[in-house]
Amino acid sequence: MFILYETPAGYAIFKLLDDNKLKEIDNLYLEFESPEKASKIVKLKHFEKFADTTEALSAATAAVEGKVSKTLKKALKKLVVEDVQSQLLVADAKLGNAIKDKLSLQCVANTSVMELMRCIRSQSENLLSALPKKEMAAMSLGLAHSLSRYKLKFSPDKIDTMIVQAQSLLDDLDKELNNYMMRVREWYGWHFPELGKVLTDNVAYVKTIKLVGMRDNMTDTDLSDILVEELEAKVKEAAEISMGTEISEEDIINIQHLCEEILSIHEYRSHLSEYLKTRMMAMAPNLTVLVGETVGARLIAHAGSLVNLAKHPASTVQILGSEKALFRALKTKKDTPKYGLIYHASMVGSASIKNKGRISRSLAAKASLATRVDAFGDDVTMQLGIDHRAKLETRLRMLEENRNTRLSGGKAKAKLQKFHATSEVKTFKVATDSTLPSTSKKIKVEDEAPNAPSPKKIKTEVEGEPSGSAKKKLIQEVTEVKMEEEEPAATDDVTESTKKKKKKKNKTEPQSEVDETPLDESMEASSSTKKAKKGKKAKDE
Repeated sequence: MFILYETPAGYAIFKLLDDNKLKEIDNLYLEFESPEKASKIVKLKHFEKFADTTEALSAATAAVEGKVSKTLKKALKKLVVEDVQSQLLVADAKLGNAIKDKLSLQCVANTSVMELMRCIRSQSENLLSALPKKEMAAMSLGLAHSLSRYKLKFSPDKIDTMIVQAQSLLDDLDKELNNYMMRVREWYGWHFPELGKVLTDNVAYVKTIKLVGMRDNMTDTDLSDILVEELEAKVKEAAEISMGTEISEEDIINIQHLCEEILSIHEYRSHLSEYLKTRMMAMAPNLTVLVGETVGARLIAHAGSLVNLAKHPASTVQILGSEKALFRALKTKKDTPKYGLIYHASMVGSASIKNKGRISRSLAAKASLATRVDAFGDDVTMQLGIDHRAKLETRLRMLEENRNTRLSGGKAKAKLQKFHATSEVKTFKVATDSTLPSTSKKIKVEDEAPNAPSPKKIKTEVEGEPSGSAKKKLIQEVTEVKMEEEEPAATDDVTESTKKKKKKKNKTEPQSEVDETPLDESMEASSSTKKAKKGKKAKDE
């Protein structure tokens, strides 16, 4: 019976000399009180040493996952060849099942085996005499660190704290450099004010002051290492006709000391920016390809860490850094900002004013995806960032050319046709309101009414209808149809009657004239008598 014992240095295979000891596990620790007693129970048969820490880590991870590593397989093959019928005592039951499946070796894992392993561990230094104590301790420490990194999936390249600190220091250095440069230009401007107008580059300005000193030395000094020939000629010409005041030697020495400080800070800043670039490419290569190392580092610093930035949605990444403007816009109910720190990306800067909002939204979406890949991916490469950047450049080119085509779908938007409203007047048929079963025949009667059918036909159609109120309604409708047909005949009768009346009037006219004459005479006589009576009364009065 053999025992598989795992150590940081390799695999040890012991032979159990007395199999009955496994049955008496209560007092088993007494047998391992001294190295002499332990050597009587177990004996080292084979030790398979690890070549390096990488091999030890792979073997340890395989054992944790319950798999058989190459080193263990190599050691056990020798054991199988030598003793086919022997059993193997292992501490892990999963590992025992894996060994049994691959090598057809019977494995035992129970509480008795665990107690035996504890006893062997207490005397492992004496039983494994080939390994010194210091070497075993060093290998244990190295394997522990490597295994903890593997379990936590921790990589020293993923430390975003260094990036946050480096970016903060870069911002501070930029502020200090601006303050120092302003002080130097103002200080030396009293002596040589024309130099500031000729040299706009701060580094060239500081190097010139450090090399020349007084403006009187300008004509005799060679500035070809610092300036171009045209600028050198302009500087020397301006020095001859300068309107600046005179300063002492002590003043120019202090100014030159300040120039040296500015140059040293500028040099340190360039080294720090290179360090930041390499760290960003190691930690977030896809984000760096998309927005650049400076903008990417500022986004990480503003979010707090790369993991925090990966948790933000694309809409938050787009306006990250413009929180004051966002809350001011929400308070005043105005338009919210379209971009924050992402505005300083080269792709947004190259877009026109009308397309800056669109391209910043697209860039934020791709940057959010790239950040999540960088934060949570195992084997991260910059291929995703390169592909996204190519798509964004294509989209920017389309936006600048006013071509609104979809990159993913490949089809353009459907053109909307103009809608022309047509007015239709529809009449309502009253007969359709009826819910009785005779509605179909009512509609038939109304449809046939314009064709002027004979009343007899209508009556025959109505005869099949049921009696009652429905029959009365139909009779009323039939009578209406009759009345409409009789109207033209009635008009003809009226015209004929009027003609007959006219003829009768013409015949009666001479008789009426004859009758009217005596009446007129009688009326005239009565009127004359009345007038005579009135005259008499007037005379009497």
